[in-house]
Amino acid sequence: MIKMIPFFNSSPFGTDKISRDCIPGVKPPGKASTSSESEPDIGSIESTAEETQMKGKSQGQDLVLRDSNSPSTEANGSSPCSSEGRNSPKKRKGIRGKLKDAISSFPGRKKTPNPKEEDNDVTHNEPLTVEEIKEQLEDDRFFGVIQHLIALERAYSNVDGKSEEELIRDQSKVDSLYRILKSKVFSIIKDSISLAPNNPKLLQHAVNAIVEQEEEDEKYKSEKPSDKIMSSRPRKWKEVWMDTVKQSVAERMKEIQKTNSTETLSECAQHFLHMGRTMKEDMITVVECIKQYYPEQFNVCCTYAECYHNYFSSQLQQIAEFELENKDTYLLLTWVQNLYPNDIRKNSILAKELDEAKLGSLLPPKMIKQLEAKYLCNEAASVRTWLAKILEIEVKRWREEKKPEKLDGRFHSELAIDVIQTIHGGQKRAAEITPELGKELSVVLLVELLTFLKSYKKAFEEFKEKNKQHRYFKAIIITNINNCLSFRDHTEKTEKTTSAAQESTTVKILATLSEIESIGYDALLSDLFQDLKPIFKKFTQRKWRPCSETMDEIIQATSNHILEFKTLQDALYQDIVEKIHGHLVKEYIVRLMKKKVSLKTPELQQNLSKLILANSSQLQCFCTEEGSKATWLDSVLPKLAEIIRLQDSSAIKIEVATLANKYPDISKRHLSAILYIKGNLPNNEVKSILSILDVSPQPSTSYEPLFSDIKVS
Repeated sequence: MIKMIPFFNSSPFGTDKISRDCIPGVKPPGKASTSSESEPDIGSIESTAEETQMKGKSQGQDLVLRDSNSPSTEANGSSPCSSEGRNSPKKRKGIRGKLKDAISSFPGRKKTPNPKEEDNDVTHNEPLTVEEIKEQLEDDRFFGVIQHLIALERAYSNVDGKSEEELIRDQSKVDSLYRILKSKVFSIIKDSISLAPNNPKLLQHAVNAIVEQEEEDEKYKSEKPSDKIMSSRPRKWKEVWMDTVKQSVAERMKEIQKTNSTETLSECAQHFLHMGRTMKEDMITVVECIKQYYPEQFNVCCTYAECYHNYFSSQLQQIAEFELENKDTYLLLTWVQNLYPNDIRKNSILAKELDEAKLGSLLPPKMIKQLEAKYLCNEAASVRTWLAKILEIEVKRWREEKKPEKLDGRFHSELAIDVIQTIHGGQKRAAEITPELGKELSVVLLVELLTFLKSYKKAFEEFKEKNKQHRYFKAIIITNINNCLSFRDHTEKTEKTTSAAQESTTVKILATLSEIESIGYDALLSDLFQDLKPIFKKFTQRKWRPCSETMDEIIQATSNHILEFKTLQDALYQDIVEKIHGHLVKEYIVRLMKKKVSLKTPELQQNLSKLILANSSQLQCFCTEEGSKATWLDSVLPKLAEIIRLQDSSAIKIEVATLANKYPDISKRHLSAILYIKGNLPNNEVKSILSILDVSPQPSTSYEPLFSDIKVS
């Protein structure tokens, strides 16, 4: 696990900036102002406010704005006693008069009445003093005094008759008040997410203050003030607002609070969960509790969404650049490809707003592809390791003197279940990231399954060769054959959804399973086939005398062995019974082709034909009762019996053609051995009958081999 703390305490965005497109009317800042007013550093606002208060104690005594009869220099430069001043009805005397003029001409901001708000804002008709404005601001009653502050700023900006020192002093008074206001306003903005649900009025006042300042900035620009004016305008509070939102988002995304439900998660997982949950819950608050208090041109949802998205994205990109464990790579991809686009961006409350923000992906496409490739490689390696451990445990269990468990009367092992669940688990995890990634991993894991089955086959074959004296040898063999059925079902289901690239792998898997089954069947049937050999020899030893004892003995011996195969799964039991059925038929044909009997008369040939038919019927009934569905074997012995019975060469040819059409792997050597029994058949007719195989059409469909497995001496 990588150490995550340095990542999440670092700068959240690096050099990235919030898109100004989401805030119409805001231009990128030009040359930095020498005044601290234009700085977006909210962290220094509180200390600045304290400095302002200290200065107010030494300077504030002469800042009280009142009608004064003491001599003073008016804005027009005339004495208060001047007749011009007395005769001018439109000009008010003193600073208070100028404030009255400014307030009366200041339209303020049109505000939609809110019936739920308390009507306790300041509505003085008389101008406020600096100390009164400061007191109102420090008591968070700033909305009602904003117009007074703007009026004061305008009054102080009148340069007529003022020295540069007076202008600097007046500007300092205004700036000190604005620093307090700014500190209060942006402190509220910074805490908007937590304040809005419980104290919306305070948030609305803060927003209104920002809007008022933006409007005053625009007026300042349009008025083109004199170069002599030392104003902090434009104050660019909208830009400060954007930076404050950005800072607020970064701090909220960092503040991880562990709960009981997250104690078991890795540090990386906890960070992902915290960032995702914070963004989702905070953006819902923005949409439901904050958006309504902002003018439309602020695009407040877009701004917040970009801040959360950019922070989340920057953190994930930092993490993605390091070597991650497979679990962390999975978590990263899950958030980027699944949870973020589906659980957050498609949330019913947020979908519309986040779509309009056009946020894009949390990670660049190239980085996502690299992570997916790494994940596929890691997942394949992890599955391969687990499969090797599963096989190792299974092989160790084979060597123990312990009988396999039974499930529903069948010998059972957890091997196939463990393997299939391991593969399915990998596929499911990948598909939870994206369906496309799940399909890619399916192709990879299909190859891993083939590799496992080849190792499984090798281990199984080695056990069969070295442990024939094992107390539960056959039970273990049956258990492993049963495993093949589960693997086959899994592969055949997968085959329905596989691509062309997977088809060859699927074919190889099914072929490997057939090989494992054959190894198991050979081990189970070896003793039976050995027991049957001396019994079948009795047919030729007795010159094929009509006697049912030999066939009864064959059936009894077979029946004794078949009983222990009942612990195979039904489909596999049917397979082994059909193999026994085929072996009995083939072994019977072998005895007919031994060329030890040549019957010279039609009567003897007819007797042998009847015996073959009787034996064929007996074999067919027994095997069918035991569960064999190998009906393709039913006609071969009756056809041979008919060839032996017939005396007409043309009729024999017809039967041979029919036999060759049904069993196309019959050769002239096989047919010649059967015709040897007909001792009265001339050689020229034998050759003519054999030539039928030269013109017999080849079947268009696949067929089960029969005669090709029979060797003729």
